[in-house]
Amino acid sequence: MDYLTKLGETFFNWKVIGEVLPQLFTVGLPNTLVLALASGVIGTVLGMLLALMGIARNPVARWIARVYTDVFRGLPAILTILAIGLGFGPIVRELTGVTSPYPLGIAALSLISAAYIGEIFRSGIQSVEKGQLEAARALGFGYGPSMRLIVVPQGVRRVLPALVNQFIALIKDSSLVFTLGLLSSERELFQIGQDEAARTGNLSGYVAAAIFYLAMTIPLTHLVNWIDARLRTGRAQSRAEKAEPDEAAAVVGKGAE
Repeated sequence: MDYLTKLGETFFNWKVIGEVLPQLFTVGLPNTLVLALASGVIGTVLGMLLALMGIARNPVARWIARVYTDVFRGLPAILTILAIGLGFGPIVRELTGVTSPYPLGIAALSLISAAYIGEIFRSGIQSVEKGQLEAARALGFGYGPSMRLIVVPQGVRRVLPALVNQFIALIKDSSLVFTLGLLSSERELFQIGQDEAARTGNLSGYVAAAIFYLAMTIPLTHLVNWIDARLRTGRAQSRAEKAEPDEAAAVVGKGAE
C-alpha cells in the first residue's frame, strides 16, 4: 500500500496538475496545434509533389523523390529536427534576424511528414485502376488533366484514413521540438510538463501533458475508423446493420451440415 501511495503521489499529484493546467491550456495547447497544423499543411503540399514526382515519366524526378523519401524516412525524427534547427539556425538568424527556433521546428516537421505523406499519396494514386486513366484519355483528356481531375482525386480519397493517422503522428512528434530551446511563450505541451516536473520534482506534470495529447489523439483515432468505414461501405452503417454478422462469419458459425 505504501508503494501504491507513493506511486500515486509521484504521478497523480492533483495539486501539481492543477497548477500546470493553465499553462497547458493557454500556451502549450495552442503551440502544439500550430506546430502540427502548419507542418501538416506544408508537408501535405510537399508530399503531393513528391508523389507526383515518384510516378512521373521523368526518371530524374523519380530518383529525386526516392532519395528524399529514403533519407527522411530513414533518419530518426529527433536527429532531423536537431540537424535543421541547430545547423541552419545561425544562418537563418544572420539572414532574417529571427532568433526564435520555432520556424525551423515547423520546417523540420514539414520535411519529415512530407516523406511519409508522399508515400501515402503515391500508394493511393497507384491503387486507382488503370482503366480510369485509359477511359479519361479515350474521352479526349490529356495525361495531365486526366491525372489531375480523375486519378489523383480518387487516390487521395482512398488514403484519407492514413493521412489522419499521419497528422496524429505529427501531434506527437511536435513534442520533439523542445530540443531546440523554445522561448517561454513558444513552449508546447511536453516542454511545459517537463518544466513543471523539473520545478516540483514530481512527474505529475508529464501526466497532465499526456492527458492533453490523449484528448487530441483519441478523437482523431475514432475519426480515422469512421472515415475508413464510410469509404469501405459508401455510407454510415446503422446500429442494426453493425449487429448483423457478415457472410463469412455466417459460414464459419454455421457448422457442418
